[in-house]
Amino acid sequence: MYLTRHRRGPEIRWALDGRYLPARFTLSLLLELPAADVRAFLKTLPVGEAADGDPLLPPVEPMQEIWASGVTYQRSREARRAESGDDLYDRVYDAERPELFLKAVGWRAVGPGEPVRIRRDSGWNVPEPELVLVLDHKMQVVGYTAGNDVSSRDIEGENALYLPQAKIYDRSCAIGPGIVLPGETEDLDGLEIRLRILRGGEPAFEDAISTSRMHRSFEELAAYLGRELSFPDGALLMTGTGIVPPDEFTLKPGDRTEISVGGLVLENKVTL
Repeated sequence: MYLTRHRRGPEIRWALDGRYLPARFTLSLLLELPAADVRAFLKTLPVGEAADGDPLLPPVEPMQEIWASGVTYQRSREARRAESGDDLYDRVYDAERPELFLKAVGWRAVGPGEPVRIRRDSGWNVPEPELVLVLDHKMQVVGYTAGNDVSSRDIEGENALYLPQAKIYDRSCAIGPGIVLPGETEDLDGLEIRLRILRGGEPAFEDAISTSRMHRSFEELAAYLGRELSFPDGALLMTGTGIVPPDEFTLKPGDRTEISVGGLVLENKVTL
């Protein structure tokens, strides 16, 4: 099953497998249900016209929060150590408690085809391709989407306390194009994540990794997020990146990022 969110004239509507759901349907309504009941509930809903041609929006609503996990892959650990010269990230990687931070609220996210931004006061910016978990109100995994956690490496490297400024600013969070709702037998451990950056229409960087290389489990990250926080409308959780461009690379205005997670492809243009 596959959920997408569209602009249809003056309305914003959700579609299931390419056909519109009733106007009353919301993601919040879906995430109020137990994860085990989500697919059965969707099968009871009538579907209408095809959503072909209607613009895609980020698959999140204004009331959901988008959180992120840090240093969940060895490559991220190495990059953070290199940019900061500190063993802080080694200790986070091996610690019982994961790094979690608020990346964006739903209304601040951008979707497929929309521009993402790099900071004007940073000279070292990179995309971070990530699998994004869609969690119900009890922090159970309902589905997943693709995400881009755009980050300013020089700001975070200068001081770890600057992480919010390195990670959280306008148009620094892209997700989409839709939400995959896997069946009971489908496993998210082993999905390929791929990043391709185009500059002037030509590949400037490309790499791939599998979610099987994650140092932590999805369930662990979700459980820590929900320990002392309530999410009545559900939440989205970025699970960290295992792909980091070389230290001499930085995004430039006009670049295009293509992030693939399984069969999902999220494309965005880079602007200031």
